[in-house]
Amino acid sequence: MSNIDISVTPAAVDKVRQLVAEEDNDYLKLRVFVTGGGCAGFQYGFTFDEEVAEDDAVIEAEGATFLVDALSYQYLEGSVVDYTEGLQGARFVVTNPVASTTCGCGSSFGV
Repeated sequence: MSNIDISVTPAAVDKVRQLVAEEDNDYLKLRVFVTGGGCAGFQYGFTFDEEVAEDDAVIEAEGATFLVDALSYQYLEGSVVDYTEGLQGARFVVTNPVASTTCGCGSSFGV
């Protein structure tokens, strides 16, 4: 997939590189996906994956690789993936311009 319109912040890149180094597996990539559910209709998910599917969008930034499957891409287009540490804990978050509603914790959204 070319012309990928999903960004990643330096904090997200640094955390992915750190986690890949801790696992000692250079094949790991952070998969960002959307599933049904959550208090606002859809929720974001994050998992490490070694495999790249044929229809995955691949975002490479400074030694870190992020994957987004074709179904999730339509909900994540224009989004920014970040990593934050704060009162709610440390986590990956998505800032999504497509979301018309979000929940208080920021892990789910509606369109």
